[in-house]
Amino acid sequence: METLLESTPASPVSTGTPLLQLQGISKRFVQDIDLAGRIANLMGADNRASVVHAVADVDLEIRPGEVIGVVGESGCGKSTLGRVIAGINPPTEGTVSYLGKPIGEMNATERRAWGLGVQMIFQNPMASLNPRMRVMDIVGEAPVVHGLVKAKDKAEYVGALMRQVGLDPDYAQRYPHQFSGGQRQRIGIARALALKPRLIVCDEAVAALDVSIQAQVLNLFLALRREFDLTYLFISHNLGVVGHVSDRVVIMYLGRIVEVAPTETIFSAPNHPYTQALLSELPTLETTRRAYQPIKGELPSPLAPPPGCAFHPRCPHAMPRCQVEAPLLRTLQPGHTSACHLNDLSA
Repeated sequence: METLLESTPASPVSTGTPLLQLQGISKRFVQDIDLAGRIANLMGADNRASVVHAVADVDLEIRPGEVIGVVGESGCGKSTLGRVIAGINPPTEGTVSYLGKPIGEMNATERRAWGLGVQMIFQNPMASLNPRMRVMDIVGEAPVVHGLVKAKDKAEYVGALMRQVGLDPDYAQRYPHQFSGGQRQRIGIARALALKPRLIVCDEAVAALDVSIQAQVLNLFLALRREFDLTYLFISHNLGVVGHVSDRVVIMYLGRIVEVAPTETIFSAPNHPYTQALLSELPTLETTRRAYQPIKGELPSPLAPPPGCAFHPRCPHAMPRCQVEAPLLRTLQPGHTSACHLNDLSA
């Protein structure tokens, strides 16, 4: 019998064609007025529906085989963006294209290829794994349902996947609560790999793990990338972790992309004041003393984002223009874009 986990060659992608492309993606969540609010309105109150602006006008290309890190504070829209890419949350506006074709224009076969080709690994494995299912079914059910594996081969397929992610196949009949946190995350990785995806969205996939276990899981991600020619969107609030695994880094603030650049450029020559502030908070091994300057203020509410540049209430370089005009992403050099009015002054 053939090895079930052999790396299948990636579908040919023409030069310059991204694996996945986002154009003008926005995502808003609307909370309607409840019964008490409607009754209060009848009495003269002015209660209105709440709108959370989670993602705003995002353009992004993900090329085959690369690892993109998405970084920002909690509440900046990273996870929502990942869920839009994975098809869990449909965008309010904009277009998602897979292998050059918009999702809305796909036929059933093409939508199935997209659905299987993009998988997601969640932050909390205990919450994302069904506590009433054994690992055998958690990992093996979907590939059988989608016809990737015959039912009689499920046990062998799951066992091979478990070995691939560093788990003993003899544990396939156990439940999630019988594993450690790191082991549960490996189960989540095996579940994602089971559908033979091309792109895996990792949403804070190591944030809930101990530091030593984080290193093991990150190294596993890198090994699987080489073996299966995987593409990753790695979402994290930790720039240090992203710097270890990513080829490019996307910096997000309050639902918008403010800077995109190769990883080495982000760390050596950050352009946007928010990126600079995030890097200044990273711990270092340098023995020289340095002044620690935390980002002042709190992240504004996505219910009422500030006008102009969203970062201007916290930016040390803010000027009057920043309060009324939102900066556009501007190309500073090939592969490096930033959205800051300061770039216009230095042009």
